[in-house]
Amino acid sequence: MRLRNIPEAQGIVDSSRFVVHDPFPMRGKWKRDPGRPLRVEIGMGKGRFIINSADAHPEADYIGIERYPSVLFRACERMEGIPYSTPADKMERERNPEEETLSTPENVRFLCVDARELPEIFAEGEVDGIFLNFSDPWPKARHAKRRLTSSAFLGIYEKVFADGGLLEFKTDNRGLFDFSVEEIRGAEHFELLAVTYDLHRDPEMMKGNIMTEYERKFSLLGNRICKYTARFHA
Repeated sequence: MRLRNIPEAQGIVDSSRFVVHDPFPMRGKWKRDPGRPLRVEIGMGKGRFIINSADAHPEADYIGIERYPSVLFRACERMEGIPYSTPADKMERERNPEEETLSTPENVRFLCVDARELPEIFAEGEVDGIFLNFSDPWPKARHAKRRLTSSAFLGIYEKVFADGGLLEFKTDNRGLFDFSVEEIRGAEHFELLAVTYDLHRDPEMMKGNIMTEYERKFSLLGNRICKYTARFHA
């Protein structure tokens, strides 16, 4: 994945009060109350989904994970109320003024880590939900294990999921989705609950749907959004 070099990104991430800079001592301690669900988005991008999810569900705690500071800093800016600064950002804001109305819920925090580190960050059984939204498709066959829906990553999620935890995956990439459905069907500890190849025309699966930046962009282009929901069984 090619990313723009944004010199100020690292400094914004480093100074943000919404980023947990040393998450490893928090292992097993993420929930503010034992009864609160803990939900994690892996590959959170600019943060629209995780921020709006946390705002809609104050009864739960949310962790957004993004590997790259050059992406994560956008979510930090949103939560800090800092306007986007580049000409491209200004155009984006003018096209989508609702982006500026995002709230700043107190039940969400961000991590700048690699998803492979999940078992060192979260204790066994600590996570109640994982969201994968428009993940990098890694289209070359030799890179299949890098896909966040691969059996390799499902094995990582198993190490932190609570029994009955839900895994939700959305994408507009049909090839990636077909691969992902086969992977989850072959996973011993996951039960595939629901699948749709056209989310926005599926009234049942659209209930409570929160759009991501890519979801809005691709659906406006006429792309069909695919989604599955699966349950983990210990």
